[in-house]
Amino acid sequence: MDKYVKIIIDSFTGYFNYLMSEILNPSWHNYFYWLIGLSLFVWLLEIVVPWRKDQKKIRKDFWLDGFYMFFNFFLFSLVGYNAISNVAVEAFNDFLSLFGITNLVAIKIASLPGWSQMLILFIVADFIQWNTHRLLHKVPWLWEFHKLHHSVKEMGFAAHLRFHWMETIVYKTIQYIPLSMIGFGISDFFIVHIISVAIGHLNHSNLNLSYGPLKYLINNPVMHIWHHAKELPKGSYGVNFGISLSLWDYIFNTAYIPNEGRDITLGFPGDEKYPEDFVHQITYPLSKSD
Repeated sequence: MDKYVKIIIDSFTGYFNYLMSEILNPSWHNYFYWLIGLSLFVWLLEIVVPWRKDQKKIRKDFWLDGFYMFFNFFLFSLVGYNAISNVAVEAFNDFLSLFGITNLVAIKIASLPGWSQMLILFIVADFIQWNTHRLLHKVPWLWEFHKLHHSVKEMGFAAHLRFHWMETIVYKTIQYIPLSMIGFGISDFFIVHIISVAIGHLNHSNLNLSYGPLKYLINNPVMHIWHHAKELPKGSYGVNFGISLSLWDYIFNTAYIPNEGRDITLGFPGDEKYPEDFVHQITYPLSKSD
């Protein structure tokens, strides 16, 4: 028990020190400022060449989504997620050790060049996320959490990071074992993560991008707008589940782009009753009575 208490204390202090270092020491590997710089860049593009020209530069819920961006990527870890996840990983490893298992690695790719390891990580992680995203739509209790992301009524880059903190737990939990079984030798996952965030920002942006033939490989705003459509195809629980790659939707027949979709109504049935402030939104799945 003392070991876990120490992990919790070290996790809180360690993450606080990390966050302070990120804020106070800008560098090329500083995720805090990369997120800000990337966000400002995509926002500038939205202002200069908007897809929906009548949409305001400071769109509906712009500041709320901006807060979610920092809450989900930084504050949530500070207030507890980092400590909880570190304890969970240690407890899981202790459980495996009861059976003499000390290493989950089943596929060793550490001998491959760094770029190919990053590519494998990107593809495998994205496929896991695609499947997890489908679960968020298909499983009723998970959908109650995912509704937050679909409460966006006007799309913009920051809508990318409007999601419930429970989604972080669900995604990371499902990803943990598959990714742990691959022996990556690279220590710098920073580039992979930044690429994923950049694609996600663009997917949700007010930009008319489809990437030509690459639309069958890379997710894009013209495709992703239909994922947020209030009216879905009859009998469907969702379409266009791609996170970074659109490839999976075309392979598994969940791709849906009936027309341009620039001005379609966004949301979900019954969203007029959905709360509009942060506190009620994150407590909604736990407090709703209907």
